[in-house]
Amino acid sequence: MNDLTIAPGPGIPDGLVIPAADLSERFVKSSGPGGQGVNTTDSKVQLSIDVAACASLSDAQRRRVLRNLESRLDGTVLTVVASTQRSQVRNRSEARDRMAAILREALAPPPPPRRKTKPTRGSVRRRLAAKKRRSEIKSMRRRPDVS
Repeated sequence: MNDLTIAPGPGIPDGLVIPAADLSERFVKSSGPGGQGVNTTDSKVQLSIDVAACASLSDAQRRRVLRNLESRLDGTVLTVVASTQRSQVRNRSEARDRMAAILREALAPPPPPRRKTKPTRGSVRRRLAAKKRRSEIKSMRRRPDVS
């Protein structure tokens, strides 16, 4: 098994390499219809990492991952499952890609807070004028008063 490489991005400017020793890979039989090889091949991949014990994450990164992924974690273990491909090799690659994407997103810092703004006077005026025009068009469709 190879190391897991996470591309540089927000929160990890130099990228990140998680050693293969920190990853745990299991192979199980994939569910669903398949054909001749469905009951004989273990093509489904379960890739796990114990975030609390991962040596390649700094304390701040570890806290951020644990906080951002708390609903996905089983204790402190993040598990990704891939079974969409028929080949074990392709499922391994897909599981690694998913794990890298999840960790990269979890390591990103929160976005800056939104600054409240007001609509401009011109945009308010244009909106109200458009509403008035629309109202006049609809009022012209009514039956005229006979009285």
